Amino acid sequence: MKNRSDIAAANIGGRIGTQAFFCFARLFFHTLRERERDSIVRSRQEQRRSTLSVGFTRTILTALVVLTVALPEALAQSSYPDRPIRIVVPNAPGGTVDMLARLVAQGLSERLGRQVVADNRPGAGTIIGSEIVAKAPPDGYMLLMCPSSLATNPVAYKKMPYDALRDFAPITQVLLVSSLLVVHPSLPAKSVKEMIALAKARPGEIQYASAGHGTNPHLTMELFASMAKIKLVHVPYKGDAPAISDLLGGHVMVMASIASPQVVAYVRAGKMRALGVTTATRTQALPDVPTVAEEGLPGYESMQWVGLLAPAGTPREIIARLHKEAIAILRRSETKERFASFGSEVVASSPEEFAVFLKAEIVKWAKVAKAAGIQPE
Repeated sequence: MKNRSDIAAANIGGRIGTQAFFCFARLFFHTLRERERDSIVRSRQEQRRSTLSVGFTRTILTALVVLTVALPEALAQSSYPDRPIRIVVPNAPGGTVDMLARLVAQGLSERLGRQVVADNRPGAGTIIGSEIVAKAPPDGYMLLMCPSSLATNPVAYKKMPYDALRDFAPITQVLLVSSLLVVHPSLPAKSVKEMIALAKARPGEIQYASAGHGTNPHLTMELFASMAKIKLVHVPYKGDAPAISDLLGGHVMVMASIASPQVVAYVRAGKMRALGVTTATRTQALPDVPTVAEEGLPGYESMQWVGLLAPAGTPREIIARLHKEAIAILRRSETKERFASFGSEVVASSPEEFAVFLKAEIVKWAKVAKAAGIQPE
C-alpha cells in the first residue's frame, strides 16, 4: 500500500504534467494563429496588388478603346471634307428648292475647297429623297435641302420610313417662302373679307385646288376655312403645276400658292387675283397685297419654307462647320436680293432654332389636320 509521500509526489507530478500539456497546447495554437494571421495578411496584400493590377489594366484598356474610337473621328473631323459632298433635293429640277440647293452647293464648293453637287431625287411627295438622307452615314457627306413637306408629310401618309425629328440633324432654316391666297378673276371677291362673305353665302360650293392631299397648300386652305368658319370643297392635284393650270382655266376658283416668279407674273398680268399673303408679313414681290391676318383673320399664318439638314448623329463639329459656311452664303446681299424678288426671305437660323421651328410646325399641322378630319393615306 502506497504511503502518503508517494501519493503526494504523484499528485504533484500529475499537476506538473497537466500544466506542461496546457502550456504546450497554448503555444501550439498561438503558433497556428500567428501563421494563419500571416497567411491572411499575405493573402490580402496579394489580393490588393491583384485588384490594383486589374484596375490599372482595365483603365489602360478603356483608354485605348476610347482613343481607338475617338481618334479616327477626331482626325476625320479635322480633315472634313476630304471628298465630294452631295446635297439631295427631293424635288424635280427647276423649282425653288432645286435652285436654292444649287446656289448653296456652288457656294460651299468655293468655301470648302471640295466639290458639292445637288442631286435631284424626286418622288412620293419628297419622301424618296428624304429617306435616302435619313438612312445615310452621319458623316457630313450627304445633306438634304428639303421643303416644308418634311413637317406636313406625317399628316398625308400613314407609314413614314423616317421620323422628321429623330432621323435628321438640322443645320439651318434656309428660306421662308411667301404664299398667296389667289382666285380666278371671275370670282366676285376682291378681298379676303369679300371672299369669306361669299363663301358663307354659298357654303360648300366654292372649290379650291391644292398640290395634293396633306400638302402645305391643302393645309393652308383648311386653316383658312377653319379660322374663317366657312366650308370649301377641296380638289387635290398631283403637284402645283396642274393646280395652277386649272385655276387659270377657271375650273377651280381658289388656291394657296407660293409667290413664285411665275405666279407673281400671272397676278401682275391679271390672270389671277391675289387676295392676301398667307405669311405674317407682306412680300416684296407684291408689296401692295395685304396679309390675310390684316384682312380680317388676326393670327392667321401659314408659311412654306426650305431647310438644310444632315442625318441624325452627324458630329456637332461638322454641323457647326456646315452651318457657318451656309449662312455666310445665304447672308450675301446678292442672295437675299435674288430670293426677295419673288417673295422669299432668307432666314439663316441656328441649328437649335431650326430644330424648335421644325417641331412647332409638325405639331401645328397635325392639329389642323385633326380639326379638319384629314386622314393619312
